Amino acid sequence: MAQSSVVVIGAASLDTKGRPKMPLVAGTSNPGYIRVSPGGVGRNVAENLARLGVPTVLLSAVGDDSVGRHVLDATEAGGVDVSRVIVSSDRPSATFLAVVDENGTPVFSIDDMAIMSLVTPKYVYAHRGWIKEASMVVLDANLSPTAIKSAVAAAAKWDVPVCVDPVSVALAPRVRPHLSELSMIVPNEDEAQVLCGLPARDRFEATAAAQKLVADGVGIAVITLGEKGLVYATSDESGYVPAINTEVTDPTGGGDALTGTVVFGLVNGFSVSEAVRLGVSAATLTLTCTDTVSPHLSLDALYDRLMI
Repeated sequence: MAQSSVVVIGAASLDTKGRPKMPLVAGTSNPGYIRVSPGGVGRNVAENLARLGVPTVLLSAVGDDSVGRHVLDATEAGGVDVSRVIVSSDRPSATFLAVVDENGTPVFSIDDMAIMSLVTPKYVYAHRGWIKEASMVVLDANLSPTAIKSAVAAAAKWDVPVCVDPVSVALAPRVRPHLSELSMIVPNEDEAQVLCGLPARDRFEATAAAQKLVADGVGIAVITLGEKGLVYATSDESGYVPAINTEVTDPTGGGDALTGTVVFGLVNGFSVSEAVRLGVSAATLTLTCTDTVSPHLSLDALYDRLMI
């Protein structure tokens, strides 16, 4: 097991997720289920890593409010070092609202991540010593363009690999200037098209898009395709991993579990193909859970589900 830590710089929020019992009807209240749990892409990735035994430091910001305290307490309980997270008395904690249909398919979501403006280049620079000693740095695109630039530059100074989750179509352009500096990127099909200009609607298009990202300088490109699985590419190989058939309880957090688990595999010397297969297993485990990060995540649990 790797002894050096992974430093994750990204959002920490409270997720509120609603799922109706029957098909959604616009303009009226829909009976269903509402769940609340800690979230945020960076925070989710950090907790997944910590639950797999990787020493993990989270750099983020929360408000000095009940939401922020709950998010920090839950994240620390998951094994993450949250001692360097900004706690602001001037800004409310980040929140995320998602609605899925009766089958668990995302319909829409809204996020309020304004507090992430406090994660400045100065804050990143103040933690450069942690970046220097890290086995990998993971960023999410909720960071400002200047904070992303600062984190990528700090990692490059000490040859620390960088993984980025583009988060959304709206935020993916923040990542595009840094493709040649990234060791790994994990977009979904829509984010991949924003990043490389090629469609990624099926495994064949997605493979071409992943290879284009590698040609643009990315070390490992992993493009997630939801129920169609994922594709990956490096300068030496490319591959396809089908999704594991499962009933979806909650679709949020699955991609973050995949990213965290692939990072876990890479920092522990697994091959890319093995790491991405474990990532699919982690995503599947998370999709069956009402929490954004599965409390049952472990390496044994991943291999138990690895039927591919």
